[in-house]
Amino acid sequence: MGLQIAKASSAKRTNILMLGLDSAGKSTLLCKFRYEDVFLTTPTVGFNVDMIEAGKGFTLTVWDVGGQKKMRELWSNFLEDADGLLYVVDSSDKRRLEESRREFELILKNESIKNIPVVVLANKQDLPGALNAEELTKRFKMKKYCSDRNWYVQPCCALTGEGLAEALQRVATFARQYSKSKETFTTLKE
Repeated sequence: MGLQIAKASSAKRTNILMLGLDSAGKSTLLCKFRYEDVFLTTPTVGFNVDMIEAGKGFTLTVWDVGGQKKMRELWSNFLEDADGLLYVVDSSDKRRLEESRREFELILKNESIKNIPVVVLANKQDLPGALNAEELTKRFKMKKYCSDRNWYVQPCCALTGEGLAEALQRVATFARQYSKSKETFTTLKE
């Protein structure tokens, strides 16, 4: 994948919020992004945060926030400074797909992340019956709920790393564009 730990403090940093239901694979994805390896993870109580270099002088600070019901009530506390949203879906768990879609819709309705770019990770593509990107796009009504922002649905597998380089590249590109437009808007306001 060619990802490295951010070392330079002069690097441009953006905040990426990684949300999704519990057991969707967020912490496993973060480990794979960061270490190019998978570790045994336990359910996140609170959050994990890590910095990933996503290009020369550009760093993503990824906030992996727990997805248990009690933690979801606190998600809105993390939205304000986000430059991008990675929303992780267990694309093989049809039993919880509607619950995940409802949570996703609630997040997008929050004014704090209006226009924030979104990358949905259709995780667990290695499991039988996993929904592909097209099916997830339809089920999550992406065209309707993300019409005001850049968005993309990326099929992936946290265990094998399949699709992760593409997902990270997409979120980095979106975050870089969003961050630049935010800076321009701030300059114009002043």
